[in-house]
Amino acid sequence: MEASSPCPRRSATSSQVPSLPKHTDISKDQLSFLNQQFRTQEDVLNKAPHLLTALHSHCSDLTSHLLDFQTTLNRRTVSWICRSFSAKTALHNLNLSLQNLSLLTSQRGSGSKKLQRVLGTELPRLSKEVLRIETIRSYLETTLQLEALVGDLEDAVLCFVNSHSGKMFSANPSDSGTKQEKFLQSIKALNDLEVLIDLLKLRPQWHHLLKSVDTRVDKSLVILRRQVFADHRALLASLGWPPKLSASQIEREKFSGLPNPLVLIQGDKRKSYSNSFLALCAVQHLQTRREKRQLNLLGQNVCKEQLWAIDELVSPIASRLEYHFSKWVDQPELIFALAYKTTRDFIVGVDDVLQPLIDRARLGSYSAKEAWVYAMVQLLSEFLEKRIFSALAERYKEKEIKSEVIESWLHLIDLTVVFDKQLQSLGSSEISLFRGESERVGSPSGSISVLMLFCKRPDWLKIWAKIELENGCKKLKTDLKHERAWLVDDKYQDELHFDTKSEHFLLLTRIDYRAPLIAESALGITLEMVERCQTMPATSARIQFVRSAAVRFLWYFFKELLLRCKRTEILPDNPDDDALVRVSGSINAAKYVESKLRQWSDDVNFLEMKVAENDTSGLGKDESTDSSFFGEEIKILAELATNWLMEIISVLLRQFETLSRAFVQKLKYDEQQLEGSTHVEVSAAMDLSISVEFIEPLDALRSHLVLLRRSLNPKDFLDLWRCVAEGLDHFISCSGIQSLDNVSSQFETDMQALFSVFQPFCVRPDAFFPCTREIIKQLKMNMGRR
Repeated sequence: MEASSPCPRRSATSSQVPSLPKHTDISKDQLSFLNQQFRTQEDVLNKAPHLLTALHSHCSDLTSHLLDFQTTLNRRTVSWICRSFSAKTALHNLNLSLQNLSLLTSQRGSGSKKLQRVLGTELPRLSKEVLRIETIRSYLETTLQLEALVGDLEDAVLCFVNSHSGKMFSANPSDSGTKQEKFLQSIKALNDLEVLIDLLKLRPQWHHLLKSVDTRVDKSLVILRRQVFADHRALLASLGWPPKLSASQIEREKFSGLPNPLVLIQGDKRKSYSNSFLALCAVQHLQTRREKRQLNLLGQNVCKEQLWAIDELVSPIASRLEYHFSKWVDQPELIFALAYKTTRDFIVGVDDVLQPLIDRARLGSYSAKEAWVYAMVQLLSEFLEKRIFSALAERYKEKEIKSEVIESWLHLIDLTVVFDKQLQSLGSSEISLFRGESERVGSPSGSISVLMLFCKRPDWLKIWAKIELENGCKKLKTDLKHERAWLVDDKYQDELHFDTKSEHFLLLTRIDYRAPLIAESALGITLEMVERCQTMPATSARIQFVRSAAVRFLWYFFKELLLRCKRTEILPDNPDDDALVRVSGSINAAKYVESKLRQWSDDVNFLEMKVAENDTSGLGKDESTDSSFFGEEIKILAELATNWLMEIISVLLRQFETLSRAFVQKLKYDEQQLEGSTHVEVSAAMDLSISVEFIEPLDALRSHLVLLRRSLNPKDFLDLWRCVAEGLDHFISCSGIQSLDNVSSQFETDMQALFSVFQPFCVRPDAFFPCTREIIKQLKMNMGRR
């Protein structure tokens, strides 16, 4: 019973509780896990319930995570499927588009060719179309901005002009407030427009838009400028400008100075004038900025303008001055005196009042003082051009009164040169501000000159140069007639037309060169011509004048030197001392003038003119054969001096050869007579004194060398006696004396006498007779063998 009773229980529960798995069905990991958990029988009873609970909890957690994962996977799968459908649709549409484009291009081409054509043609075309649309959009936006700004400008200008009849710069603030506000709005609109227009430089294809905008802006700017000028002129009139000029006082010169209303104004009037001045400067600045932009687009340079505010001061004075000028056409010295006095009396007030305003307007490159001087010079220059020089130029063509015209012309030039120097002293160091860069380099004289009128009238410049040339030649002819003209003695220097200012160009004086006084006179006349045109602004005009007047005068003087040499007859057999002195004087004059021209060529004015001349002719520095302004003249003078120096040398050598024939024949005769004598007998019979036949050529040579040493300049005399020594050495070596063995002692004695002629000029004169010394040595050797 006890044995069988448990069996039915196990049988009954076997259907409800699963049976344990077989040992072979359990994996190694499961066995290892069970062994770790249940090490003993007691562990099975104690730990089994807890382990079962932990396993159930872990299984629940895993099941929950699995469900979450499945949910996330399902959601993402659905999202991917949606995107896949969208991508598939897009690819399908692209495929259809490409097929359509391919069909439009070619229906026979292959698929790859169709794709290449699409990518190489259609897509770039599509890109260009998109860019064109973007450009149109940008163009429309810019046009709208410009239209808005131009509209603001036109409205502001219209309101500025039509605000009320009161003056803009009135001392009453209520009268000028609105107008001043509208003016500032106009200036701001103009500045904004220029800023925007500057950006259009990157769009050259929009030049039509730029042109249309400039046209409308120019119209508004003209209206604005006209109104500002009108208000400024009305203000000047209310301030008492210009001051009155009394004709009686001017003619009697009893006034000490002209009153300057600019210095006298105070308070609200000074403030009103300051505002008006700044307004003019603002409008001029914008006008200049626009012109600069427009000219730069055309590739042209911008010329510096005179200050409008200064011009407005000069304009009303001009009418009053011209009234007095017109009465003094026959007395130009009064014209220049009044112009200088007016310029001088107002320049201090102009500088004190206007320069601070120019600084406030930020016009850093302008000077009130120089602008005032320049404006007055321009006023006088224009009057002389219209009323005086034009009449003189017409009368110059009439031969009957030509001499009177020349005298009046030269008098005017003298007055102009003095006037320019006076104004340059007023203008001080800022005188070159009104020149372009190409005209300003290297010129210390500046450009404030009444002679600017000749830069505009090259025909008058030619007349002036011709007059100066004729006057210079006339002076030189007068000096040539002077009995002391060709003397070197400087105590008569004051009797001729000399300019001592030229001496600063010299390294050596005229006395050092032993040049005659006429050379100094010619150089003085030349330098005077050059200095009279130095204040001319344009370098090209100065070059033309110097070449036409000063350089041509130098050639006239060179011709006189050459004619003096040719008229001097130097006889080869017996040269006259006076003839040698005359030719030496011409050589010295040529050398002295050459040295002066070399000095002048190193002066900054002539260097500037030479550079400009090379640039005009298209010659670079490497291509130009001569960097000297007087290169051709220096070359001619050097040739003249060299040729006539060689003429003197040849005359001396021919005379020595002629006089030495008897000496050579006597030596040959003595050789024949002594051929049978022994060496001892010959020595005993010889009288070792200078041969009588050799005394005359030696004396003639010595006297001529002494004379030439006093007459020629040291350098040319050095060349002369060395060349004479070389020629004599060659003559002696070719005379056949080296074969005369029996007269060696006499020959040596005579040659020592010849060497002594050159002893005053060097320590070892025999060194310049190498052939002669060799002959003496050879004759001694021959005598020793006998």
